[in-house]
Amino acid sequence: MNVRNERSKQNRRGKKINSYLAPLATLLTQDIFLRGYFGQTKVLGKSHLPSSGPLILAPVHRARWDSILLSYFTGRRATGRECRFMVTHNEMKGIQGWFLNQLGCFPIDQDRPSLTSLRLVIDLLADHEQLVMFPEGRISRVDHSIKLYTGIARLALMAQRVGIPVQIVPVGIGYSHPFPLPHDQAAICFGPPISLSSKGDNAVTEINANLIDSLHSAELAARLAVGRPYQKDLT
Repeated sequence: MNVRNERSKQNRRGKKINSYLAPLATLLTQDIFLRGYFGQTKVLGKSHLPSSGPLILAPVHRARWDSILLSYFTGRRATGRECRFMVTHNEMKGIQGWFLNQLGCFPIDQDRPSLTSLRLVIDLLADHEQLVMFPEGRISRVDHSIKLYTGIARLALMAQRVGIPVQIVPVGIGYSHPFPLPHDQAAICFGPPISLSSKGDNAVTEINANLIDSLHSAELAARLAVGRPYQKDLT
């Protein structure tokens, strides 16, 4: 067995999802909290969500509920696949960090990802896992033009260079209010996968620009579904 394969196995063992804690977390977050808090949840564009293959979900980030909503519509119950969330280092501290680690989450710096993080991402994509990265990096509740880190584009191109046919799916999320209230509506919209055909020095910039446009469209659809359109033109 070569060194790379052995390292990949070690990485995956280190990020194995806790088979006892995960179902309990699903019960609490989805069956009790999500269903009990929101009056209605809607999903749009579900046909754009691949059922297999290496995948990066790229959602807008509008509330703490985003991760639970994503897991509800793209997690094991809905698709048979786990959601492997890429989160900030701050979120992986203390009790919360331990809990997230048990659910398969792992930290990554979108500005300057470490070599260890990059290897783990590539290994998971090589295993046809479904990863989730919030490309904005933080929650934004104000209507404005979407600004993204370049991490997703760089990771996808890196995976392609080693022969992994990864897809990026933009995800729009909408709530009835900027700070979701009890019995509000929530909607999630999956856009068509982003083209990764760009080559050369401008590939990252072009992919990021396409992702921004797709996220605006997906978020607008989700917002309209809950009766809360943009207050101004953001294009």
